[in-house]
Amino acid sequence: MKKTKVTKNYTFAVGRRKSAVARIRLFKGVGESLINGKKVVESYANKVVSKLFEKPFKLTQTEGKYFFTAKVSGGGKEGQMEAIIHGIARAFDKLDSEKFRSVLKKNNLLTRDSRERLRRMVGTGGKARRKKQSPKR
Repeated sequence: MKKTKVTKNYTFAVGRRKSAVARIRLFKGVGESLINGKKVVESYANKVVSKLFEKPFKLTQTEGKYFFTAKVSGGGKEGQMEAIIHGIARAFDKLDSEKFRSVLKKNNLLTRDSRERLRRMVGTGGKARRKKQSPKR
């Protein structure tokens, strides 16, 4: 079987948050942005949340000029959303660092939020910092 060479017409970047990892492909042109094969509106029905995906595009003044596809795994909905936004910002940085980097950095979109869930400690009564209840007498 003969393999055909596919031309690369996108910018690739990885975004991370907590245990969520998002692999982003940023395409030039007009198209529908997809998250795991679904439209953004289907994945995130809340209008306020779906507006957050537009933040990197608004800051770089590229609304309607680019669209993305994302493969996200791990974490919850919130962590995945922030991982996608981080990935989009990193893709714009790769695309044209001189033009976009300062704007994205000022708005903390290039900084990886490294806060992770605190592990459960031995001897606690369930969660990470919970202590066992002591008797009154």
